Amino acid sequence: MSKAQEEKRMFDSLKVISKKKREEQIDRDTHDHDLTYENEQSMVTIPLKEYDKLKQQGQYITDPSLISIIDKIEELTRALRRHIVRKF
Repeated sequence: MSKAQEEKRMFDSLKVISKKKREEQIDRDTHDHDLTYENEQSMVTIPLKEYDKLKQQGQYITDPSLISIIDKIEELTRALRRHIVRKF
């Protein structure tokens, strides 16, 4: 093996080792970061008036796409009712 080939092989092996160390460091950093959330609580405190207001808003449909679907159903229902003939 020539000296240039030997140096290239050593350089490539060092690149591989360096890459593995970076990946291990990233994994360790991610794991350490994840552990910081381990003891956190997901509870939020809001005033009672604000809670009541949010609870009341939950009773209504506010999504524009859902409202348009309901309007279309209403329109189609009206069109069908024109063709209903009830005989008693």
